[in-house]
Amino acid sequence: MTGIYFLLKQKWVLWTLLIINLLGTVYGYYWYLFQLKDTPIKFMIFVPDSPTASLFFCIVLSGFLLKKHFRLFEALAAVTLFKYGVWAVGMNAVSSSFGYKLEFENWMLIFSHGCMAIEGLLYARFYRFKGWHLLIAAIWTVHNDFIDYIFGMAPWYPYLAANIQTIGYLTFWLSLISIGLVYLLAMRKNKLTLS
Repeated sequence: MTGIYFLLKQKWVLWTLLIINLLGTVYGYYWYLFQLKDTPIKFMIFVPDSPTASLFFCIVLSGFLLKKHFRLFEALAAVTLFKYGVWAVGMNAVSSSFGYKLEFENWMLIFSHGCMAIEGLLYARFYRFKGWHLLIAAIWTVHNDFIDYIFGMAPWYPYLAANIQTIGYLTFWLSLISIGLVYLLAMRKNKLTLS
């Protein structure tokens, strides 16, 4: 693992990830555009889940390039990248079992969101956030579940609409697993430095 950690802190890797995540963030907000047109203003910040997660990570990567730690964004990015990465892979994959034919866009979303889930965790030993940062990230993440599944703001997957309660229930547990996993990986004593 030492080799991968050495690679992760190289400037060219940080810049590459920043550019890829910026492009993914822009595409993600575009993907949500039609849903955002029908979203009440008070819920707008909570609807585009994945692009907001990658935006958090862009802020983290920018901090790393500046040799700074934006601790709250580290916690938000770590939890939400894993959660929404796994969630989107699952939703796209499960859609096919309900009769939806996966197209290029679905495969691209599966690949990109799989990478999202992994990248936030790979940097876990570099993060410097405290327990209260993780608590805020946990509140944000679970609150987002309530907005999505109690107020009906979840991303649109027409083939899965009949199963929205089950999806909401599983998503809540995915949030808790994500928070727990980030706690276990990032709150260790043996931190790594970027220098």
